[in-house]
Amino acid sequence: MTLRMEGLRLRYGDVVALDHLSLTVPAGEVVGFLGANGAGKTTAMRAVFGLVSLEAGEVTWQGARIGPDERRRFGYMPEERGLYPGMVVREQVEYLARLHGMSAPDAKRSAAVWLERVGVADRAGGKVEALSLGNQQRVQLAAALVHGPELLVLDEPMSGLDPTGVEVIGQVLAEEAASGRGVLFSSHQLDLVEHVCDSVAIIDHGRLVVTGRVDDLATGGNPRLVVRVEGDRDGSWARALPGAHVIGVEGGTVRLVLDEGADSQPVLAAAMQAGPVRQFGFERRRLSEVFREALACAT
Repeated sequence: MTLRMEGLRLRYGDVVALDHLSLTVPAGEVVGFLGANGAGKTTAMRAVFGLVSLEAGEVTWQGARIGPDERRRFGYMPEERGLYPGMVVREQVEYLARLHGMSAPDAKRSAAVWLERVGVADRAGGKVEALSLGNQQRVQLAAALVHGPELLVLDEPMSGLDPTGVEVIGQVLAEEAASGRGVLFSSHQLDLVEHVCDSVAIIDHGRLVVTGRVDDLATGGNPRLVVRVEGDRDGSWARALPGAHVIGVEGGTVRLVLDEGADSQPVLAAAMQAGPVRQFGFERRRLSEVFREALACAT
């Protein structure tokens, strides 16, 4: 079961919201849809649910155009909170489950399971408006999952969450993907969510600039080294190394990028001459670095 966006294009006046955007979300995978605020993530997600009128392109599910029956089997979490503030939390989630066609007993059971799973079962008897913003996010996720959807489309699900909340949501998304569901979630917090994704699609001004497996992107490009020499605070020993370039020094820890084909051993030798080496190893790229490099290449 695969969701495909193919050649999506949409303008709002002079602003290009989607610029021939194509993206695939396979079953059993968490796909991070990443980019800065205003990059076009929300518009693309709304296109999945027919909430915007595309100028070109199409969105398909299992190779066919998406209609009301298919959308009923999807779980959607909008960026704007779609909860009724005055409703009791438990009743809110049960009500949304009923809208997806669940019986009253099934809706009640499923709501209880999901409120427990996202960590707000102890708030189930209170009103939505009494919850913190982070706990409202958790309730919205429960509402998106309560009917057992085949596909999850979540717009900024990490917004407003503390580190514990991010961990909880990340675990839920991983478990849902492991059960065979496709998961697409958006975020502008690239480094915060990279550990959640199997693969990512990074967009800018409505166009795709990078896509691939997280591990491939993190280990791609020229090798990067992290070196710390005891007693050295400014990384002066690394400033004139052939084939290596300092990209940052923080608290005596030096980060370098090697030229293509350059050997790391001369770097180690230079560090050992400067003093006792307390750290030496290769470093993965962060998604924010991948994004910046992609933008630089595209402009």
